[in-house]
Formats: sequence, C-alpha cells, structure tokens
Amino acid sequence: MPSSATPRAVLAYLLALLLPGGEHLFLGRRAKELMLLAALVLLFGLGVAIDARLRFYWGLDDVLGIIVGVSQAVTGLPYVAARLLGFEDGRVTSVTFDYGNTFTVVAGLLNMLVVLDVWDTAWGRWA
Repeated sequence: MPSSATPRAVLAYLLALLLPGGEHLFLGRRAKELMLLAALVLLFGLGVAIDARLRFYWGLDDVLGIIVGVSQAVTGLPYVAARLLGFEDGRVTSVTFDYGNTFTVVAGLLNMLVVLDVWDTAWGRWA
C-alpha cells in the first residue's frame, strides 16, 4: 500500500467527484462504471423530475439544510447541469416535493460511497 497519494489515485478521486461512476471507467471497470452512472443519474434525475429543490444552504441556523445542500451538490455534473438548466427551485406545493428532495440527497450520498470505493481501489486496497 502506498504511503502517500499517487497521481492516479488523486485523478480517480477528482473524477469521482465530477461524474458519478466515471472514475471506474478511468480505472478500467467499464461494467461497474455504466451501472453506477445509470443508477445515480437516474436517481438524481427522477428526484429533479418530481420537483426537488436544489438550493445550497449557507446559514448555520439550519444544519439539516446544509447537509441536504451538500449531499445534493456532491452528485457532481448532474447537479451542475440541473442548476444550469433552471431546475433549482423545485415546487414546494407539489405532492412529490419531499420525495424529490430525498431522491437527490440519496443520489449524492451514494455517490460519496462510490468516491470512497474508488479511493480504496486506486490505492490498491480492493481488487
């Protein structure tokens, strides 16, 4: 096991933060990459489609709001694309608003698990 971060591990880690599943393509795991990309993007996209709010909370008065905002943002490029396309407001009056928020948060948290997995894989801890 390396004692410091290798350039390959750092590059895979950064790619993992940008594109869900993309880091596994970099590491030569195409089937895993396609599965993760499809699952995470579809989960996030479904959340956006059912009126999730993609707002980043800055105030310290709402700690759960900060966690929700960070969790959604770590989805990477799907989050950026949804914000650029104008889907950040959501629709609070929608019956599915809370479900949409939950789907986008879960997609981000699952992406963080994938990021941790790729970090271990790039370091050679897992085969």
